[in-house]
Amino acid sequence: MAGEAHKSDLILRQAKQSLVNNRDHGGRRAVSIGRRSAALKREHALKRLKGFGLTVATILGAIVAAGIVLDGIGITGVILALAAVIAAMLFFAFVPKLKPPTREVLRGSDVKSLVGRTELWLEQQRPALPAPAVQLVDTIGLQLDALGTQLDGLDERAPAAVEVRKLVGDHLPELVSTYTSIPRHLRGEAQGGASPDQHLVDSLGKISAEIDSVTRQLASGAIDNLAIKTRYLDYKYGAGPEGEGQ
Repeated sequence: MAGEAHKSDLILRQAKQSLVNNRDHGGRRAVSIGRRSAALKREHALKRLKGFGLTVATILGAIVAAGIVLDGIGITGVILALAAVIAAMLFFAFVPKLKPPTREVLRGSDVKSLVGRTELWLEQQRPALPAPAVQLVDTIGLQLDALGTQLDGLDERAPAAVEVRKLVGDHLPELVSTYTSIPRHLRGEAQGGASPDQHLVDSLGKISAEIDSVTRQLASGAIDNLAIKTRYLDYKYGAGPEGEGQ
């Protein structure tokens, strides 16, 4: 118990220090919790930019063709063309937005895309979480980036890949979803000694520690001997929001 408490305190201190560093370097908290989710957003933005460029090129091509056929398009044609460009700009500025992945998508993701998708999913859940949990989610985002580096060269069929998908693509989202399913006015109420807020923070701390442990084992090459512990499942069987509610 003392060791677990010390580990939770350490994780919380690391999370707070991470937030301080972000404020010092950026003046405000970054929207993305990890590099991989940020990369997915940049990729999506680039696709929208390319779509806008292609649309504008099509409009200009139509203007040129109409000018040749009609021997000029006149002021009305210019206004219509300008309106079309503005409409295209507005469309690609707001639509299509990058949709966060669903839990079903996370479960079916390969290990190479799992990290970025999980980071995107967690970013969507942050507003519903208490402040200490938000700090841990930000820390987990950094840890997922480190884990992703180790997963890039991992065989999809390797036992380690299967276990990582369970941890990151199943158990972590299940924990957060279980918490957010609890009515807001009940999340801070102590039930059996601790509130759902406290259970969420404790369980996120355990998952954070497990992700760090898995990353270290993968980095050391101990893939065949990788054994993910099940401490983070305590929340489901009495030490977490779902178990406490039951």
